[in-house]
Amino acid sequence: MNKSELIDAMAQDAGITKVAAKAALESFMSNVQSALTKKDGKVSLVGFGTFSVSERAARQGINPATKKPIKIAAKKVAKFKAGADLANAVAGAKKK
Repeated sequence: MNKSELIDAMAQDAGITKVAAKAALESFMSNVQSALTKKDGKVSLVGFGTFSVSERAARQGINPATKKPIKIAAKKVAKFKAGADLANAVAGAKKK
């Protein structure tokens, strides 16, 4: 499912226009991004999951083209951990 398909599904489920659904989705994404950029940013949606920021340490890597070692800089990355309801739904869907 891509963004436009998600907007269509949200509009149909909520009985709202696609314009309103798009505005709601963009607001959600903007607010999650804003929360994650703050110190100790975390967004928890009980049953769905938790968005958080994790720090990756600098490490040594290998350039696949030249096979020479390269330094990979430390950076912050966005992380998502599925909540119990979402994890159970996905696990149940795989068995079908």
